This record gives sequence, C-alpha cells and structure tokens, in this order.
Amino acid sequence: MKNNYIKSLDGVRFLAVTLVLADHWSGDKIGFPAAYLGVCMFFVLSGFLITRILLSAKEKDSALNRGHRFSLKQFYIRRTIRIFPVYYLTLFILILFNVPPVREKAFWLFTYMTNNYIGIKAHWLGSVDHLWSLAVEEQFYIFFPFVVLFLPLKHLAKTLGLFILISVSIRAYFYFSGASWITPYVLMPTCLDAFGLGGILAYAAYYQKQNILSFLRKPASILLGLFIYCATVFLIKEVSEGHNLVSIIFLRLAESILSVLLIGYLISQVKSNSLTRFFELEPFVFIGKISYGIYIYHNFVYNAYHSPAGNPFLKVVNRLQSSGNTVLASLPVKVLFLYLAVILIASISWFVFEKPINKLKNRYGY
Repeated sequence: MKNNYIKSLDGVRFLAVTLVLADHWSGDKIGFPAAYLGVCMFFVLSGFLITRILLSAKEKDSALNRGHRFSLKQFYIRRTIRIFPVYYLTLFILILFNVPPVREKAFWLFTYMTNNYIGIKAHWLGSVDHLWSLAVEEQFYIFFPFVVLFLPLKHLAKTLGLFILISVSIRAYFYFSGASWITPYVLMPTCLDAFGLGGILAYAAYYQKQNILSFLRKPASILLGLFIYCATVFLIKEVSEGHNLVSIIFLRLAESILSVLLIGYLISQVKSNSLTRFFELEPFVFIGKISYGIYIYHNFVYNAYHSPAGNPFLKVVNRLQSSGNTVLASLPVKVLFLYLAVILIASISWFVFEKPINKLKNRYGY
C-alpha cells in the first residue's frame, strides 16, 4: 500500500465525528467518554495518513535525487489549503457576530494555541472549546514532517515508539504533580501516543511488515482493542468518580490502541468483508468527507452548556423537549435533529466553499 485513497477511512471519520457529536449534545450522558474516543480516533487517523504521505514524499525525493525542501513546501501548502480557509472563515464570522469569547481570545484562536490557553488556565473556552483539538493537530503538523523526512528511516519506528512513552510519561507527571486533568488532556505533547501509534501503523503498512499486517487483519485484533478500551473505562469507574489516575494517564493510550487496531484491520484486508463494507457505505463516506466542517460547526449549532438564548436550533430542541411527547422529547431525537442540521450546514460549506478551494491542492503534488 502506497498513497492510494482508502474509502473505509472516511467511514472511520464518520464514526469519530458521530461519537463526538452524540457525547457533546447529550451533555456527556452517553455512559462512556465517547467524545474523548472520537477525538483520539481523529488523532490516530491523522498520524497514520500524514506519516504515509510523508513516507511517499521521502521515497520520491530519493528516487529523484532531490532534497526534502520541495516536499516540505508542498506539505505545508496542501495542509494550509485544506485546513485554514474554513477555520478562519468561521473565526471571522464569530467575530462579526461577537460570539463570546472569540474577540477576547482572538490571539489564541488565530494562532492555533487555544489548547495551550486551556492547558495553562485549566478551564474551557465556552463555544470554542472544541477548537483545542484542531490546535493540537496544527502544532503536530509543524514539526512532524521534519521527523519523517530528515530522520534516517531505520530510526523512525523507534522514534514513533518514543512518542508514546513521552506522551504517557508527561500525563503521569501532570497527574502526580497535582495539575488539573484538563492540562494533560489538551496539550500537544500529551497527545503524541495517538499520533505515534498511527505513524507506526503507516510505517508497517507502507513497508508491508507482514508479521504486523497478518495480526491486524484478524477479527481478534479489534476484539483485543475493544477489551483493552472497555477494561480501561471500567477501571476508571471503579477507581473513583470523575477524573483519576487511570483516566488521565491511560485512557488516551487505550483509545489509541483501539483506534489503531480498527484502522489497521480495515486497511489490511485483502478482500472486502461485512465490516469494511459497513465503513464504506456511501452516507458514512460522505459524512466522513465533510467531517472537518461538521466538527467545526457543531458547537455553534448547539452546545449543551453555552448555546445563546436566540439560537434557532436551541429553540427547536426546547420545543421538542416541552412537547409532552415521549418520543419527540427523547435524547435520540434531539441528537438526530441536530445531526441532520449540522450535516446540512457542513454540506453547503463543502460544496460552496471548501471543495472548490480544496481543488487547488492538485497544483501542489509531491
């Protein structure tokens, strides 16, 4: 496998964004930390895809006997085209309508450092809370291409493994130093185990490490990931209510393991099966394609804690919940209504704004 498109991974994006939305819109009442898992799934997927892209670029540079400056430039241009337009358009609209706290925190938002602000202050930012994860990804993109392109290939897998150790160790340091759980949750270095595992998977798949791929293509690999994740969530609830040693230090690692085993299973299949076909269903693939917009917009469509009184979607939700009809007032109907609304908004954004701009990437191939 080189740099070809893998349809089922858009299905993984669908799963990830659905977990985030359902958890956020329910007010964290699903029963397990679904949003945490969804965000971590995005991190692992980013680690996998970015590493794969960079490995292909590195191989091409060697074949053409050129330095890596060209590939670095192309990488950053392509990332800028995909990420910046809708992000900054959203910020400008929020400033125009004076949505708090965007004007007050404009520096942190415009420089992709909201996660650092949240980590330092140990409190959230209301309607723009969710942008912390985009800041993490952008900070990762700044340095990671240098690691893949300039580090000797024989050291790459070990370095990615070191990412995992560093990340878990930093989370442990923050826990034992008495810091708020928020700090080790949102900082970029404390997310490196997710990116590192995704990178290791990309390395194994790109260079066809059959001992790894043969394990990944077995259904038992996903069952192992589910067991590790479920056991971790169970331990969290057994240790104490709220955030504790297990949730702060080990939950993201368990989420990363489950995510990488799911992605690994999907990409390693020689023949299509029921699970790969599920993740390749066209509605899921489409939602996966527009998931970036869905993620950015969802907190402004509805926020369980910070939606302003004039929010039209909040008004509909309130009417449903006060209708006296058990079905209409139920949580699934609320989430489904909001989901359809944000899909509509993100679809318009994709076809009118994002997709035309995204076509510019064709001019900047590796």
